[in-house]
Amino acid sequence: MAMTGLLALLDDITTLLDDVAVFSKVAAKKTAGVLGDDLALNAEQVSGIKADRELPVVWAVAKGSFLNKLILVPLALTISAFIPWLIQPLLMAGGLYLCFEGTEKLLHTFKDNHEEKETLRQNIKQAKSAAELVTLEKSKVKGAIRTDFVLSAEIIVIALGTVAEQSLLTQALVVSLIAFAVTVGVYLLVGLIVRLDDIGLHLNQSKNAFVQPLGLVILKGAPMLIRLLTIVGTIAMFLVGGGIFVHGLPALHHLAELAISGDIAHLPLMTSLINTGISFSVGLIFGGVAVGIATLISKRRQLKKA
Repeated sequence: MAMTGLLALLDDITTLLDDVAVFSKVAAKKTAGVLGDDLALNAEQVSGIKADRELPVVWAVAKGSFLNKLILVPLALTISAFIPWLIQPLLMAGGLYLCFEGTEKLLHTFKDNHEEKETLRQNIKQAKSAAELVTLEKSKVKGAIRTDFVLSAEIIVIALGTVAEQSLLTQALVVSLIAFAVTVGVYLLVGLIVRLDDIGLHLNQSKNAFVQPLGLVILKGAPMLIRLLTIVGTIAMFLVGGGIFVHGLPALHHLAELAISGDIAHLPLMTSLINTGISFSVGLIFGGVAVGIATLISKRRQLKKA
């Protein structure tokens, strides 16, 4: 009798693990697009730090990301179990934040992006004390962790959506597995990206005739990759934020479906380009409105103080 119970338990565990594996694969596919945005945004957020402090900053952001997941996973599971209607409004609030951040970055790029970067470099070079360096780094880390929180929330909600009809245990295992894998994968890649120049230099100094050219290519390509990630990271804010509104607001979702209806629906590339354009445009509009409102509120507060 005891053996029969043990075999039944093992069978249940095997079935559960099989379900977790299957649903984890589905969730990983659905979150793949957000992962690319997450990577680009985080690589962009930690750029501009003194070379010997890049990895410590990446590690600090990674720890903050793990903390975000420790908060978000239980919170998402609790909301899903008791107040599922609250998930979408919270997700849209996060989308608005991303649109707001993207618009601010865009405005700074047009205004004085070069001056800001040069000032940051000079501040890093002129920082004489450990306290000054810590202050400079903290601002970068805090910004990266805030952005990670929003993207992590979306990843968790998407993963949760793939197992919404499953048991609470399956939901918890799948979402936790995706959250852990995403954090480890993203920050390992971010750490690799920010150290590409050192890797290229090491390979370029090698005596191997085949390795040296590869090192030179990496050395020349690393700055361009970082700049590209900066651009992609800003665009990603609008795409992710706008996408949340497109899928979350019925009117926008209906318009998006109309835009890809008819003959266009049979052209995957065209459909993807239209969806991307719609998400970007919506993100830009909401971001502009959010920045405009924030600017008006800030000016009114200044007038009151004056």
